[in-house]
This record gives sequence, C-alpha cells and structure tokens, in this order.
Amino acid sequence: MKLIKQHLLPLATSIILGSAITGASTMSFAENRNPNTPVSMISEWDKTFPQSNKVTHRKVSFQNRYGITLVADLYLPKDQSNTKYAAIAVSGPFGAVKEQSSGLYAQTLAEYGFVTLAFDPSYTGESGGYPRNMASPEINTEDFSAAVDYLGSLDNVNREKIGILGICGWGGFALNAAISDTRIKAVATSTMYDMTRVTANGYNDVNDAEARYQMKKTINEARWQAAKNGYADLQPANNLRKELFTAETPQFVKEYSDYYTTKRGFHPRAVNSNPDGSWATTSNLSLINMPILQYASENRTPALLIHGANAHSRYFSEDAYKALGNKDKELYIVPNATHVDLYDNQAGKIPFEKLNTFFKAHLK
Repeated sequence: MKLIKQHLLPLATSIILGSAITGASTMSFAENRNPNTPVSMISEWDKTFPQSNKVTHRKVSFQNRYGITLVADLYLPKDQSNTKYAAIAVSGPFGAVKEQSSGLYAQTLAEYGFVTLAFDPSYTGESGGYPRNMASPEINTEDFSAAVDYLGSLDNVNREKIGILGICGWGGFALNAAISDTRIKAVATSTMYDMTRVTANGYNDVNDAEARYQMKKTINEARWQAAKNGYADLQPANNLRKELFTAETPQFVKEYSDYYTTKRGFHPRAVNSNPDGSWATTSNLSLINMPILQYASENRTPALLIHGANAHSRYFSEDAYKALGNKDKELYIVPNATHVDLYDNQAGKIPFEKLNTFFKAHLK
C-alpha cells in the first residue's frame, strides 16, 4: 500500500490534473484578457469524430453568472418540427474539449432527437476566463447551470425538459449541478470521476491528512511566483507523453495517453493533449479543500451513472450511486469496458441506446 500511495498521489494531481506541482514551471499564459471574450470560435469542423449528416450544427456562446463567456457546439435534429424539443447539456472529460468526447455524445444524442449542447468549461478550450487552465468546483458546477440557462432561452427548447450529461471529471460536477439546480430534470454521468475526492485523497483514498497538508503547502508556496504572473503559471508539461513512461506506469495512464496524444483523440486545445500544456499551478487548491457531492443524499433528480466494468475509476460511480438520496437512480456497468473505452466509440462500448432511453423517459 505504501508503494501505491507514493505512486498514485502524483497521478491524481499529475495525470488527471496536468502535472505535478513540485518543480513548477514558470511557463504561463500571462494574458490580461477580458473573460467576456472567447479564446476563439472556429466555425469549420475540427472535431475528433466524423460529422453526422443527421443533425445540424453551429457554434454558439453564452455567459455564466461569473461573467465568463462559454463557447459551445449546438447540435439540432435535422428534421425539425414546430414542437419544442427536450435538451441536454454535455461536458467533459476533465482536461478535454468539446471537440472530443462531449461533442461525440452530444452529436449522437441529437441524432436521437434531442437538442444538445457540448461546451468548453470556463478557462479551457475556446471558452473565456483568465488565467487559463484553471479549475474550480464552484465555477465548473455553475458552467452546467449556465448551459441550462442558454438552452432554456432557445425558442425550440422546452425549458421544462432539460437534462445534463457529464463525462469523467465533469460527471462529478454534473451530479453536483443536478443536486443544486432544481431546473435540471435528469442527470447522466459516464465514466465518472469526483475530482475533489481524487485530488484530496489520491486514487483509492490512500492519502491522509498529512499528505493533504504537504500538497497544500507545496501549492501555496508556488503562489508567490504565480502572483507575480497573474496566477497564469502552469505546472510542468503534460506527462501523458509516452516517452515519459516507465515500467511502473499504470495501464490506465497508458490508456489515457492512447486517447489524448494519438490521432484517435488528440486535439490541440485540450489540456490533456497538448504536450506543453498543463493546469495552472494553483488549480488544485480548491479541488483539495472544497469537496463536491456533500449533499448527495438530498438529490431529487433522476440519475443514470454509467461506468466500465474494468475501469480503474469504477468506485467513483459506485460510491456516488450509494450516496444519492433519490430512489430514481441507476448504476449501469458496461461489460469489459475500461475508463477510456467510454471516451469514444472505438471499442463500441458507449451505451447510447441506454442514454437515449433514460433521457426520453425523464424529459417527456
């Protein structure tokens, strides 16, 4: 267990969040830009998956209640009628962009007849927010509610029929949003992570209070330099690169790399894809100290939690399922699937029919 603790602590704050804080780089995006301004709004198709001829697509933007502009892809059923549609907001995984998994999920669900929105969370991708590559349990939960605001403003959407879907780390934020935002009528997660839990506790909860204290001490020491640069300093470069692997590198880390750093899932705007990219040096502080899902027992929103049977992260969904207080909930385990198998449909493992049935039942 000692070996696991020593090895997996850096992974929780390194592979999933970018890179280890120790030896933090002075690399930064020191731009004094207005958070109301998107980083970009590229109109041409630049996704990691083929464009469907069954839906229409357009780029949109909207603000969250912190004044940060979010950029998203809106997918609409091609055969539109005069009826108001049920809608679903999608985001994740943690460190990904809407051109990857969330866009694939959104486009596929639009083929089933939903209006869907795949968005880049604050501080990442094409969305605004500076300094870049910053995570926040509060703001990232708010991003889902802002997406609901936007969908509910559309003339062709029934605002009483809006659900959300979170993938990987945004699965935890989606559950948190569903607990707090009573307008959300259904919530689904796929290959879910609770980012606050894994950051504070490491994988399989091996970290104790002393380990957390040392993490906070290291990160807070990094603030002296970060403050000089508008908190834009980034952690050392992404270590999902294959050349950094050793005999001790876990298999699931290799699977992350196979998705993010190869033609299969690489996208230059994704934190986890960019070989020189990483999260801000102060990004982990709130994830360590502000746990989400504290009021899971008070959840009333119908919930579907999907996870791979062979995923290293399966326990996050299992524990969240037990914690949710609502009776209308389901834990759906995909046979022979790993964590990353549910990022794309390369292995044909994503249960889209299950998602379609769930959302149609609860957004009717």
